[in-house]
Amino acid sequence: MIKKINNLSPNELEEIIQIWLTANGEAHPFIPASYWRDNLDFVREQLPQATLYVYHEKNKIIAFLGMNEQYISGIFVKRPYRSQGIGQKLLNTVKNNHERLTLSVYAKNQKAVKFYMNQGFKQLNEQLDNTGELEYHLVWEK
Repeated sequence: MIKKINNLSPNELEEIIQIWLTANGEAHPFIPASYWRDNLDFVREQLPQATLYVYHEKNKIIAFLGMNEQYISGIFVKRPYRSQGIGQKLLNTVKNNHERLTLSVYAKNQKAVKFYMNQGFKQLNEQLDNTGELEYHLVWEK
């Protein structure tokens, strides 16, 4: 079940933080794990300000999509639930409420690049992020 969270509880925040930390480490082995740990405090501060869509199963958060206006900060799914269409369901939920969406994805994260391209996103440009890794800036429009 997908739910938009307007007021994040402390428990929900911690569940989401753990999903964020684990999923980033697994999806981006080319970035040192310390980078994600070093950014935990910043993410913990920013998450309550984001628009969050969470996927629940048995009262546990197993995935979430974070947004800032039309920018998708990321889709994060716990490992046992990946490749089951949950990310696509979260993405479709926000597509139904927006005319245009943007996001950035690391070029080396080919699984994510392929996923977004299959969902109708197009590459606008590319740049190096603050880790020195190449990322693509993608856009989707109705």
